[in-house]
Amino acid sequence: MSVATQPAAADPRFENAAIADMKRIFSKQQATALQWRTSVASARIARLDKLRDALLEREEAIKAACAADFGKPEPEVDIGELIPILAEIKATKKHLKKWMRGERVWPTSLMFGTKTRVRYEPKGVALIIAPWNYPVNLSLMPLVSALAAGCPAILKPSEMTPESSRVTRELIAATFDEAEVAVVEGAVEETTALLELPFDHIFFTGSPGVGKIIMAAAAKNLTSVTLELGGKSPTIVDETADIERAAKGINFGKFLNAGQTCIAPDYVYVHETVKDKFIAAAAQHLRDTYGEDAGDSADYAKIVNERHYERISAMLAEATQKGARVASGGHTHEDKRVITPTLLDAVPEDARVMSEEIFGPLLPVLPYRSLDEVIDFINAKPKPLALYVYSGNRGNIKRLIEETSAGGSCINTCTSQYLHMNAPFGGVNNSGIGNSHGKWGFKAFSHERTIVENKFAATLLMAPPYTDFVRRLIRIIKLTLK
Repeated sequence: MSVATQPAAADPRFENAAIADMKRIFSKQQATALQWRTSVASARIARLDKLRDALLEREEAIKAACAADFGKPEPEVDIGELIPILAEIKATKKHLKKWMRGERVWPTSLMFGTKTRVRYEPKGVALIIAPWNYPVNLSLMPLVSALAAGCPAILKPSEMTPESSRVTRELIAATFDEAEVAVVEGAVEETTALLELPFDHIFFTGSPGVGKIIMAAAAKNLTSVTLELGGKSPTIVDETADIERAAKGINFGKFLNAGQTCIAPDYVYVHETVKDKFIAAAAQHLRDTYGEDAGDSADYAKIVNERHYERISAMLAEATQKGARVASGGHTHEDKRVITPTLLDAVPEDARVMSEEIFGPLLPVLPYRSLDEVIDFINAKPKPLALYVYSGNRGNIKRLIEETSAGGSCINTCTSQYLHMNAPFGGVNNSGIGNSHGKWGFKAFSHERTIVENKFAATLLMAPPYTDFVRRLIRIIKLTLK
């Protein structure tokens, strides 16, 4: 979901007091995990209530921290940080008792005479590694699911947003005992040390490259993982789309948080007959929203740090040097770490903006004639986290959904899938492994344990010695399964 710090290889020199403290906390949480195996719904809901109350009490501190880290406007803190967490808590509390009851399973013919249920058990101690782009949301949303499942957790926020990390640490320390939930701050050394510990589940949000490193580290302890990653999410606007609606929706999804959003559109394919109309509508909407230069707007966020500012600026410069045309925006303000919302036209295929995840406010707009070329282009790339379609043609929508693969998709809207707590959120292959939100988040931190109880099953009739009667019985059973 973002470009996260890459853990270094394990090194004995990292064995210091801070790392010893991590091991101490981890050991305490292992004991808590054993106690919480039998926790009831009311106890888990009480922990969620504590988290919700602590979040609301520190609302202003969170907004100040996000402003300090990267100039997030207050409404964007509400939209991107606070509201999703509150919605997740509310939805989880509403359904938790039902989820915890598990499921009754109807017997197959081979299981006739048995009674079976699936029991959801907490996996144990969880590690939640959060990125910087939505530092509070992506730390606490997975925590809601972990607590609902009955798992203690260690949170590792990003060092790239130090004020948000500090507020998160203070919130957790004031709300939970470290044997229940703890925050470990730091960078490469601390992340590396945490990954050496035998957690029962790791929930990581970050880039596909670092996701591979997390998965490799988890494999050493056979730890299960949920990886919420990213990639180049395509958007398609066909000739039947409502162009004004598409322009506004895509602008909102793309330029919220200055484009530093994992599910933001990464590029837009627009039918050649309406491409110029789309660019004109999108450019006008950006002027109406942010003024002639978003660098002066109080409603627009900064790039998180100098390194990312330079990375995105270099992508913009390289694209224009190769022939791309800035159709709107393109202003850079190094002193403010602001790159204005930028629409790029005539982008060559070999430009970096077409091969690397942008994770910033640059939006290539590409013309197309046939959906075949769009589908072929998308399928030639790693599977994205999201795919968006703006169209009034049900046949086009059907083709684009059925003939491509993506973590999630929206039709005539953009990025809305993240806010749907009754549906799974996650990627596929390069864009992620596993799902989160609602019941799917609860299941991510739970083990689905099958319990089979014998009532009057005849399975022992097939046990040795394999007499003629037993052999005939086995043949009869085989025949019934054909």
